[in-house]
Amino acid sequence: MITLHSVKSVAVAQLAAAAFLIFPLASNAADIEAGRARAQTCIACHGPGGNSIDPVIPSLAGQPEQAITTALYQFREGNRKNPVMSPLAADLSNADMNDLAAYFESEKRTAPTHQTQAENLVLGPTLAKQYNCTQCHGPAFMGIQHIPRLAGQQHDYLLAQLRSFRAATRADMDGTMTSAVSRLTDPEIVVLVDYISGLGTK
Repeated sequence: MITLHSVKSVAVAQLAAAAFLIFPLASNAADIEAGRARAQTCIACHGPGGNSIDPVIPSLAGQPEQAITTALYQFREGNRKNPVMSPLAADLSNADMNDLAAYFESEKRTAPTHQTQAENLVLGPTLAKQYNCTQCHGPAFMGIQHIPRLAGQQHDYLLAQLRSFRAATRADMDGTMTSAVSRLTDPEIVVLVDYISGLGTK
């Protein structure tokens, strides 16, 4: 019997397979210097070397390479939509995305400026464990493969993304984030974001 769940599972598997074919062993083929040259357009918003100084725009420096290519692919294909990113990604080739990702991954993430409230230094890790956040994003929220780094990310950006996942208005490749965040209350989201945004760099 074909169910909605099985159809969704097949669709997710096909999308993952397509991404794998588009970005095979990206780090072996990518040109960091070509990425650096192309990134001059990106730094107008994402900051020098991908270190954003705008609280609503994410930092890209130190992000896992595959996380960046996945995000760019989603913008290019229309799975994620943004009035600035969508048109910029529309004309990127696979090689362009690999080069940009390799460059931003190579850049050092500067120390976060956000200061976590003292009580959330205790509550944050508890919530992160309760909702299994580190199972995907890593024990220190540093990101793994196509899963983005959250440690030290811009506070307002993270807040907006989690609220969008909860409202099911943010693209989600396999539904994991939408499902996980749907159980969070808004106060819990505020605590988690305050905690994660203040995590230092390593």
